[in-house]
Amino acid sequence: MAAKGNQKVDVEAMRHSCSHVLAQAVLQMFPEAKLAIGPAIENGFYYDFDLPRTLIPEDLPLIEKKMNQIVKQNQKFEKKELPIAKALKFLEEFGQDYKIEMVEDLKKDGEKEIGFYENISHNDGKIQFVDMCKGPHVESTGKVGNFKLTSIAGAYWKGDEENKMLQRIYGVCFASKEELAEHLHMLKEAKKRDHRRLGKDMDLFSFHEEGPGFPFFHPRGIRLKNQMMEYWYKIHKKYEYERVETPMILNEELWHQSGHWDNYGDNMYFTEIDDAKYAVKPMNCPGGILIYKNKTHSYRDLPYRWAELGLVHRHELSGVLHGLFRVRNFVQDDAHIFCREDQVKDELKKVLRLFAEVYEHFGFEYHIELSTRPYKSIGSDKMWDFAEKTMMDVLKEEKIEYVLNEADGAFYGPKFDFHLADCLGRTWQCGTLQLDFSMPERFEMEYTGEDGKAHRPVMLHRTVYGSIERFLGILIEHYAGAFPAWLAPDQVRVLPVSDKFMKYADKVVSELKDAGVRVDIDTSAESLGKKIRNAELMKVPYMLVIGEKEVESGGVAVRDYATKKQKDYSLDKFVKKIVKESLV
Repeated sequence: MAAKGNQKVDVEAMRHSCSHVLAQAVLQMFPEAKLAIGPAIENGFYYDFDLPRTLIPEDLPLIEKKMNQIVKQNQKFEKKELPIAKALKFLEEFGQDYKIEMVEDLKKDGEKEIGFYENISHNDGKIQFVDMCKGPHVESTGKVGNFKLTSIAGAYWKGDEENKMLQRIYGVCFASKEELAEHLHMLKEAKKRDHRRLGKDMDLFSFHEEGPGFPFFHPRGIRLKNQMMEYWYKIHKKYEYERVETPMILNEELWHQSGHWDNYGDNMYFTEIDDAKYAVKPMNCPGGILIYKNKTHSYRDLPYRWAELGLVHRHELSGVLHGLFRVRNFVQDDAHIFCREDQVKDELKKVLRLFAEVYEHFGFEYHIELSTRPYKSIGSDKMWDFAEKTMMDVLKEEKIEYVLNEADGAFYGPKFDFHLADCLGRTWQCGTLQLDFSMPERFEMEYTGEDGKAHRPVMLHRTVYGSIERFLGILIEHYAGAFPAWLAPDQVRVLPVSDKFMKYADKVVSELKDAGVRVDIDTSAESLGKKIRNAELMKVPYMLVIGEKEVESGGVAVRDYATKKQKDYSLDKFVKKIVKESLV
């Protein structure tokens, strides 16, 4: 709820009402339009339409103008309910096929009545618009708040790529003009930071029609990924993890046993080898389990902390693909911990500390959500109750505040999700830590206890980046491509003023390379100003200008990308400076 004076405003109802105003405006512009769905979402609303032509960005101001006219009319929202048969007849009269399909689905689910909202004119009491809807809504169109249409996108009906592609109009809506203005400013800033645009401008990665949803990383992008992974190796060594590697393709039976087939099968890719069925892994955990089962274990051996940078594939619908944020293959920075039940709390706490250290290193603040048992799950009630209580106890003992996210856990266990806040205040779900008693049971994993008897280990699944690709996309937008020196794909670019200074420039490059600095040189015939602009486009942290003065002094003129200021250094002093900043 948002406060406006002494009046409380139900922002979700306001945004939902805005979607109805949008639908009414679109019908005025396209009377033959067919309506699909139009919910409230975070910060706004959208509506899906089947239209006689493809919308263009120039349509949005026209639709928005009609929406403002509807708002000024202050039409009253009035609810009514119709029996299923009458609802179907009413929708058939208007040829609203998608709504009819929705009613038929509700009928199968046992619904007896269907809710509708009518927009009633204050002037003559006539119905101006009707939409099938449960509500709630604000009192009238004059109270839908402050809104702005923002974009057009494609959306498959019911999210199924086998169905028709509809046109989705997005909008934002807030209770006050100030909130709307602030949000629009954030969107403008976010557009500047869009990792897809910066990835292209900075020559980091690309996407191609030959592999939709599969990113192609260029040399500069690989250097950036390598820095992320180098830090990952370092922090995992500190927390006493060992690395493992597991195959990308494993027999289909394994995925039946793990439960992924029943709970994740629609998102998997399959193949055949020697007339047997195999699956391309969407997750790394079953491979780690097979390593564990390769030999017998004693209670003294535990815990095992095994980390894996594993390439996984997931069949995402084409409509949800989005740069590096939603791809079909990615490197999951996974780790699995196999421990005794009496070690669980300590291991959870160690993971929480590792995550805190990583996110602080990248400059992120974050909050934790505890997700509990989903409706589709495996394992006993006793197991789930114990697992959820253990995770709550750990947060309490560590004095960590959290948000409870009910029924959103993994199918095999509850989890912590880590939501990072970037410099624009946007949040991204990245790391996850899952407590799993089910997989060890399904795979009959054992260790020999102090009593000489067989016991089940407990399994912790965790990933701190979430995926290398997605985390990289977030970093690009967080830093707007201007990475700190330790992370940047190119830390230094040497800019000789002309060819006659090339010999000294090569000496500078050689000394920097010998010190382990990622450096390149601009040998083009461009002017110095153009060389500086090109380096700034790549957002190189330091540009070293080499001219007559630098050759005579044996120094370098250092231009700092962040401050746009230039300062003279001796070569030795600058090498020491950049080496210090390069420490991961």
